[in-house]
Amino acid sequence: MRKGLLALSPFALFIGLYLVTSIITRDFYKMPITVAFIVAGIYAIAITPGMLRKRISVFSRGAGKPEMMLMIWIFVLAGIFAHTAKVMGAIDASVNLMLALLPSQMLLAGLFLAACFVSLSIGTSVGTIVALTPIAAGVASQTGLSVPMFAAVVVGGSYFGDNLSFISDTTIIATQTQGCKPSDKFRVNSFIVAPAAIIILIVYVLMGQDVVTPQQIPEVNAWKVLPYVVVLFSAICGMNVMAVLVLGIILTGVIGLLNGTFDAYGWLQAMGDGITGMGELIIITLLVGGLLEIIKHNGGIDFIIDRLTRCIHGKRGAELTVAALVSVVDVCTANNTVAIITVGSIARKIGVKYGIDPRKCASLLDTFSCFTQGIIPYGGQMLMAAGLASISPISMMPYLYYPYALGFAALLAIILRYPRRYS
Repeated sequence: MRKGLLALSPFALFIGLYLVTSIITRDFYKMPITVAFIVAGIYAIAITPGMLRKRISVFSRGAGKPEMMLMIWIFVLAGIFAHTAKVMGAIDASVNLMLALLPSQMLLAGLFLAACFVSLSIGTSVGTIVALTPIAAGVASQTGLSVPMFAAVVVGGSYFGDNLSFISDTTIIATQTQGCKPSDKFRVNSFIVAPAAIIILIVYVLMGQDVVTPQQIPEVNAWKVLPYVVVLFSAICGMNVMAVLVLGIILTGVIGLLNGTFDAYGWLQAMGDGITGMGELIIITLLVGGLLEIIKHNGGIDFIIDRLTRCIHGKRGAELTVAALVSVVDVCTANNTVAIITVGSIARKIGVKYGIDPRKCASLLDTFSCFTQGIIPYGGQMLMAAGLASISPISMMPYLYYPYALGFAALLAIILRYPRRYS
């Protein structure tokens, strides 16, 4: 037990340094998140047995994992697209178009519906956040409302599709590990999450009653909106997110050059500034990957799995254990896909032993992994949204209504044995 707690102690140190310090000072910018991760990383390397070079190698292996590098490339391309689109005027044009089309009281609800639709169509929260966060931040600035709140609306809606979509990687892995069809898992999932989504939509409609849009909305230049339209359409058609971003970057450059917004060197400068603006986000991603690999190497995740599987009593307890397993592992890996892969086979064994319907088990794995990933401030999606909106990821946490509702609905589904047919 002591060894397991020691393995998890770097994570506790990070929480203590960053969250506790920020809460005490009531300022989430007092403690830079990069510094908190560096200190926790150094401590993790220090408590790991073996030669120093080998310990550093373990940390570096985690930082350089394929999924981490893929996320970094997405961050780089997203930074380029967001900044070139901003310089070219695409964000302002898209914001003005949204303000012109939607009644002021429907801005929040409309943004949430758009995020739900896009994420359900493309099956990824990252692509949805990349496409909609800059627009959400622009709308918030134009209306004088909270940028973290609008960014959180997009993050919440993005997890609706990440959880439900047939082509989502979490859906595919959850159903494969439990031996059921995506369509069956979708049926169970929809019973659980649809009420939560409807309630949050109503909440956004009510909150939108106090929103006041500017009376004088500038004329919309339709050509400047085109990059976002193409990005959304390409993503919905299933194009790879990196290819989508490259296409968007090319379009912003071509339209900017034709409109005279910038010359070729101005375009290159905007691209460079976009990459620089993602610098902190890239460093955080590398540090998170290294820290989590050290925790895994020292047996932290195995310790969690072992402890949680000892406490199973009955079918309801088995479902709660599956939910707790995938949630805690997601907290330790900051990746909902990896969390499902890690505990999927264990969850299936638990399900077989205690008679959990495979469709319900797959649904719990997916739903609780998305709930957890949607509220941890160091997850890739939260960091991406924070970077694109130029805010702290912690500042969004009070406004993550849908992820909280998603977790609560899933917990009720276990306690109340709902839906009955699959419980």
